Amino acid sequence: MMRQTGKKIDASSFVTDIVTNDYRTAEVFRKYGIDYCCGGKWPLNVICESKALDPERLLDELENATRTLHVSNSLQFADWDIDFIINYIIYIHHHYLKRALPEIAEQLSNFASGHRDKYPELDELVILFERLAGEMIPHMKEEEEVFFPYIQQIAHAYKDKESYASLLVRTLRKPVESLMQQEHESMGKILRRMRGLTFDYTPPHNACVKHVVTYSRLKELDSDFVQHLHLENNILFPKALAMEKDLLQKE
Repeated sequence: MMRQTGKKIDASSFVTDIVTNDYRTAEVFRKYGIDYCCGGKWPLNVICESKALDPERLLDELENATRTLHVSNSLQFADWDIDFIINYIIYIHHHYLKRALPEIAEQLSNFASGHRDKYPELDELVILFERLAGEMIPHMKEEEEVFFPYIQQIAHAYKDKESYASLLVRTLRKPVESLMQQEHESMGKILRRMRGLTFDYTPPHNACVKHVVTYSRLKELDSDFVQHLHLENNILFPKALAMEKDLLQKE
């Protein structure tokens, strides 16, 4: 995988070197139609001049793309209240997926179209990713519009000890178990197959820059999904089910 060594990017840096050093910069170049693979052996100032781009603006965007935000491993997710957990899932994980899924789908399709003869496994990888995106997008919509608001409604009534709290419980356990056991397991199965097909997203030693970037973005998405799944399956859903059980017992 590409190393993110934090090397300084300036106007004399070569496009290919920038992307080789940090795969996240590839999306900036793709946005401006700049070839960062075989045709990327030019310094930024020359590319900007040929495309009439402001080099300072491009440098700013590249710097933003390579900025790393660290999340402490000591965060006690289990201590967060339900509203905060749900907002974290939506604004961190869902927002990331809504942006990343179409970008990676296009990137993977374009790469596969020119390399499938050399790497025949790419055809299956494209199909798997399309299935994954096809399941994730409606899944997130259902969570945001139906499932999460329902959990929050119960949580607020439960916390405030409202007399009608138990009346809000409408067999929450069944949809939660269905969500965890069916939809999440289906998406997890696709990701496991993708890992096996790509040797955990490890490109061949002689892979081109686009190959490495594509696999790096798939690995990034996979890592995000693992934490996303942990927050829902191991923290949010058990909290909701425990709350439901207590309400039913009181009723």
